[in-house]
Amino acid sequence: MFHSQVIRQRHTPQFAIAVQEEFLLVDKESLDVIVEQPPALIQSLKDHLGEKIRPEFLGAQIRTATGFHEDTQLLADEAYRLRMQLKDLAAEFGLAPMAAGTHPFADWHRQRQTRDGQQHAMALELRDLSRRLLTCGMQTKVLIEDPDLRIDLMNQVSYFVPHILALSTSSPFWLGAATGLKSYRISAFSELPRTGLPDLFDSWADFEAHTGVLINSGMIEDISRLWWDLRPSSRHEALEMRVADACTRIEDAIAISSLYRCLLRYLYRLKLKNQRWRSYARMLINENRWRAQCYGIDAGLIDLGTGEIRPYKQLMVELVEMLQEDAQALGCAMQLEHCITILNRGTSAHLQIGTYKSAVRAGKTEQQAWEDVVRLLLDMTVQG
Repeated sequence: MFHSQVIRQRHTPQFAIAVQEEFLLVDKESLDVIVEQPPALIQSLKDHLGEKIRPEFLGAQIRTATGFHEDTQLLADEAYRLRMQLKDLAAEFGLAPMAAGTHPFADWHRQRQTRDGQQHAMALELRDLSRRLLTCGMQTKVLIEDPDLRIDLMNQVSYFVPHILALSTSSPFWLGAATGLKSYRISAFSELPRTGLPDLFDSWADFEAHTGVLINSGMIEDISRLWWDLRPSSRHEALEMRVADACTRIEDAIAISSLYRCLLRYLYRLKLKNQRWRSYARMLINENRWRAQCYGIDAGLIDLGTGEIRPYKQLMVELVEMLQEDAQALGCAMQLEHCITILNRGTSAHLQIGTYKSAVRAGKTEQQAWEDVVRLLLDMTVQG
């Protein structure tokens, strides 16, 4: 899977980690998403959480952001505390946050853009596509201070984008229908420009040269308008993972973020030995990305080293074992091990599908079954 290559580094990465989580705000009575956030709620969130929270594209969306932490437990504590603060503040307006890639029956046609959303839409001419983005994801940032290293690790860790996506899947439903996919969010998001896997770049200078064409021509304001699965952060010296669906359970969010963090440290250790993960054509990684989007953890991915499809669960067990040294060094062995727990009990997508089918078997209408799914998601979003 890897071969030798001598690469000099200017800085030892800090590998501190921060997490941004997106939520849908749901009306507790109708169980549908809201169309607009009450101005008083927006002000209350700003007063209590400041820069830790902000609106997203649409009125139904809200996002929390932790600071950077080297201690994984401190990261988990802050992420959970933000969820609970959001829950308490939203409850004053009859609302509740829901962590899932999509809402089972919400209609995106009713959505209105926030002020931030209007600014984005004007800059990118997204038009109606921006209202279709009634989806939520999770972004994990890991500090990689050396910009050339940041690019090199982005090139290598792209191989594992499908592995991360499969473990996070939480969007099997859309517009009151079962899509047959474990992550429909990826389909909706892919309609935007500059999404999917990042291109390969030789260096930070190469990255700046290419993105500079878009910036200098006025196509984009800055690199925050690159919505790739992985990208250099526009605000921090960090490499940002963006492919994951929003995780319903907080412990899943921290586990998947820890997996990503450990992968970066592992790839860095390879570089110190003058080795690196082998580079594969994007068409092959995209094939695995599609399989992850469609099947989640239920089917297999192509082991690009052998050319064979292998069960995802087998690949993940091997991956967790491979990363043990990194997990111990980063103090997140327990969180990495939780990835195996997800394998054994299923992702949020499995939970949602199971809840829906059980409700239908019990004689409930489709609408009642969707509402059962929403109630479960609301409850699990704020479980510790």
